[in-house]
Amino acid sequence: MQAINLEDVERPDVVALDKDGQVVLIAEVKGFPFSFKDKKTKEYAILRLIDYLKASKTLIPFAMLVDGENILIFRWNGNNLSEPILCLNTADILSHYEPEFSSKRIFSLYLTGLTEAWVSDLCYHWKSEIPPASKEIAEIGLLQKLEGGITQP
Repeated sequence: MQAINLEDVERPDVVALDKDGQVVLIAEVKGFPFSFKDKKTKEYAILRLIDYLKASKTLIPFAMLVDGENILIFRWNGNNLSEPILCLNTADILSHYEPEFSSKRIFSLYLTGLTEAWVSDLCYHWKSEIPPASKEIAEIGLLQKLEGGITQP
């Protein structure tokens, strides 16, 4: 069964809009005790992203998987999800927003909040003039799309 519209698909954990209100990034987040090291968990999350991307009425150019170890960013062309085009260490990025990130268990809801904080920082610099991984995010063309945008709860 294929989803007919976005209401039929479970909403992604993080959604980022550009300055014109268009969705440019969606993300699935898995905190402790889950991880994308587990093949089934990763496959299921990717299928959920693809369902959402296919059901969208507009092209959403980027998708992201986040767990306690890695942030994986993919490109979507309207038909296919690429292999990861960028892999970042989650602790390196999110410890900027939670200094004790590496020393405690981070459950899904909190990891989602930290991820949203980082993406929001990339959008409108609420915490940092140059948020973590800005250079890498710019190199894949995502930062330019996020600039002036916002995350959607």
